[in-house]
Amino acid sequence: MKLQSTQAENQLFREDISEYVAELQLHMTLQARNLVPNLSQAADSREQLLQETQANIEKLVSRQGI
Repeated sequence: MKLQSTQAENQLFREDISEYVAELQLHMTLQARNLVPNLSQAADSREQLLQETQANIEKLVSRQGI
């Protein structure tokens, strides 16, 4: 009888741990979504950075004497 009780307790403990891990994974996934910009935002920022860099280079070149 005690063996069955111990096995049942172990099974409940495993289920509790599994549930905790699943909730933790969900929480981490949701946090990661908040930390990483979506692809359209990343593409826009790269394009903006490229345009700014190109404009700065053109300014520097235009100010240099030939």
